[in-house]
Amino acid sequence: MIKLLNEYLKERFGCKVYKLALNGGFTCPNRDGKIDTQGCIFCSAGGSGDFAESPDMTIHEQIESGKKRVEKKIKNGKYIAYFQAYTGTYAPIDKLRKLYYDAVSHPDIVAISIATRPDCLPPEVLDLLSEIRQIKPVWIELGLQTIHEKSAKYIRRGYKLSVYDEAIKELKKRQIEVITHVIIGLPGETVSDMTETVKYVCNAGTDGIKLQLLHILKNTDLAIDYEQGLVHALSEDEYIDILKECTKVIPENVIVHRLTGDGDKKILIAPMWSGNKKHVWNRIQKEVLV
Repeated sequence: MIKLLNEYLKERFGCKVYKLALNGGFTCPNRDGKIDTQGCIFCSAGGSGDFAESPDMTIHEQIESGKKRVEKKIKNGKYIAYFQAYTGTYAPIDKLRKLYYDAVSHPDIVAISIATRPDCLPPEVLDLLSEIRQIKPVWIELGLQTIHEKSAKYIRRGYKLSVYDEAIKELKKRQIEVITHVIIGLPGETVSDMTETVKYVCNAGTDGIKLQLLHILKNTDLAIDYEQGLVHALSEDEYIDILKECTKVIPENVIVHRLTGDGDKKILIAPMWSGNKKHVWNRIQKEVLV
């Protein structure tokens, strides 16, 4: 039986823990010209941080604002500072140091989680993460999405699978916890392809995994392909069936951080059924988590 994040957090921290999506004002090498200028084919203008706070606020201000957003959902709990938008390790080391220390110094923060790319973890950043880990737990969320090179090329990921393998090795060497993002429903991938990706990352040493439904969002190149009939958006039944197969290969020691996802409804084109989060989660509980 797989272990879900909420259960794990309560066991680890002894209370309800909620992630607060922060924005450190980052960019991405897939956008600023270092690798490309177009970004990943599915990525919104917000750099996957459409629900994050405003980068115009300080980190402490963002944390307090985030706490107010979720105050009805959490009583006497704690929080994880989640640097969600764009690439959270892609900035000058002095800027990273200030952002991370500002986050871990907040008394209600029990850990920080940083979304990034495997190719954006140079030695000085790894050393900083190791330093921060001495204060509070550090999670690094790696956007792998797929192990299949054909798919990686299509989505313009911009790095080879070996880069992910090396990142895992270096992070684990420093006892930094790793969460791997996997997209379910990439064009051309079979159920077998997707389960192969899940099995690979679990064997690679990831501590956690996020299974994210492919969302087609406005003003992305993926939306253009979808409108031209080149991309199939999964139906709800298809997604549930794929989840059943993927969860079979996740061992108990790998924490499942996500089994679905709800794109910003203001920019979501497809699949629209994913917007009914409560209904989808009820189906997952009844048909997948059994």
